[in-house]
Amino acid sequence: MTESINNSPTLIVLGGGESGVGAALLGKAKGFNVFLSDKGLLSDSYKQILIDNAIAFEEGQHTETRILEASLVVKSPGIPDKVPLIQQLIALKTPIISEIEFAARYTKAKFVAITGSNGKTTTTLLTYHLLREAGVNVGLAGNIGQSLAKQVIKDDFEWYVLELSSFQLDNMYDFKANVAILLNITPDHLDRYNYDFQQYVNAKFRILQNLEPSDTFIYWQESEAIAQNLNKFPSLAKHLPISLNQQQNQGGSFINGQLHANYNTASFEISQSNLPLKGVHNAINSLCAILVAQTLGLSSEQILGGLLSFQNVEHRLEQVLENKGIKYVNDSKATNVDSVFYALGSFTEPIVLIMGGVDKGNDYAQIEALVKEKVKALVCVGTDNQKLFDFFGDKIAVIKDTHSMAEAVAEAQKLANVGDVVLLSPACASFDLFKNYEDRGQQFKMLVNELANKPNKN
Repeated sequence: MTESINNSPTLIVLGGGESGVGAALLGKAKGFNVFLSDKGLLSDSYKQILIDNAIAFEEGQHTETRILEASLVVKSPGIPDKVPLIQQLIALKTPIISEIEFAARYTKAKFVAITGSNGKTTTTLLTYHLLREAGVNVGLAGNIGQSLAKQVIKDDFEWYVLELSSFQLDNMYDFKANVAILLNITPDHLDRYNYDFQQYVNAKFRILQNLEPSDTFIYWQESEAIAQNLNKFPSLAKHLPISLNQQQNQGGSFINGQLHANYNTASFEISQSNLPLKGVHNAINSLCAILVAQTLGLSSEQILGGLLSFQNVEHRLEQVLENKGIKYVNDSKATNVDSVFYALGSFTEPIVLIMGGVDKGNDYAQIEALVKEKVKALVCVGTDNQKLFDFFGDKIAVIKDTHSMAEAVAEAQKLANVGDVVLLSPACASFDLFKNYEDRGQQFKMLVNELANKPNKN
C-alpha cells in the first residue's frame, strides 16, 4: 500500500483494471485525493502506473474503514451491488458511479453509445472505423480499448464511440449519448439481475436516459424484448428503427440481401455480398454503423470506403484458414446461445460445431431447429459436457466428448469433409479450461494452423 493524504475530496476506485486505473488517473488530474482498492492482485503494468503517478492503492484486500470515508466511489463493472461493502456504501448514501459516468463529467466531446446482448464489439469497431477513416476526430472506449477516463485527461477528441455493457449502464445517471444504439436484448448475465430478465432489460434501456430531441436512437425493432418494452421507455430522440421485414423511410432495412439506410435526405444501399461482414446479425450491425455515419454527415462514398476496408474483430466469426477444403472459423467470443444462433445463420455449408464450457443457464431450445438443419456433428469441449449430451444427444447424429481444445480440434478434423465448416462457437463461458475467451480462441487458431502442416487424414 502507498499513502497519499490531503484535504481534497476523496475518490475511492474499486477495481484496478483498465477502467479503474483510468478513473484513478483522471481523479488525480482533477484534484481528488485518490485511493484505489482491488481485492485481487494488480498487474505489474497497472501497479507501475499508479506508483509513477503517486496514487495510493492496495491489492488483495479492501480496507473498509478507508473506503467508507469516500466522497465518491467509482466501481468496476465487475463488482455486483450485492457485495456487502457496496451495500454499506449504499446505506451511507455514498455516490457510486461507473468510470464512464465519471469521465463524461470532464469532457465536452459527443458520444455514440452502443449496447445490446450481442454484436456490441463488432458494431462499435465498425462505427469507429467508418468515422475515423472519414476524418472524424473520434476516440474508442468503454468495454474496449483504453479507458474513457484516461483519454479524457487530454480530451483530444470531438467524438467517442463507446461499447457499453449493462453493468456499466447500471451506474450511469447523468451521462447522455448523442447517438444511442440498442442492438438486441436476449437473456444474459441473469445471475447479476436476480434471474429476472426484466431487470436486465431495464438496465439495457438505460442507454436512452437523458436523450434530447437533437439526439438519435437506433435500434433493431424486431428484437422481441425491445419491441415489448419500447413504450415503457419513451424518448425524445429521433428514432431510427432497423427492420428485417419492411423498408424504413427513416432507418435501416435488410431485405433480399440488400442493406438500405435512410437518414433525412441521405440514402445508402449495398448488397451484403459485397461486404466483408456476413450474416443477418452483421447486416444489423452494419446498418447501425451506417446510420451513425449518416447522422454525422458522412457521404455515401466515405461510408462505402469504410465498409469495404473493415476487418472483423478477432474471435468473432473470424475465418482462420481453409485447409484441404475445410473452413475453420473462430467464434470464441460467442459466450451465449443467442450468439451461436447468429453464427449458425451465417453459413450455408454443413457445420461441425465445437461448443461447451461453463454453462450460464443456457436454453439450447433457441438453437435446436438451426442445429438440426445445419450441424452434422457436435464436438463438446469442457470439463462437464453432460448438459449438451442431454439436450442434443438425440438430435445430432454424431456428438463427441472432449476435454481440451487439442482433442476438440482433432475430433472436428476427423468429422469434417471437403466443403464443411468447423465452427468454434461455444455458447458458454471459458473459465473451466481456459483463461478467457481470447485464450480459447487463440488455442483454437494455433491448433488449426498446425493442421496445415500435417498430411491428409486419409
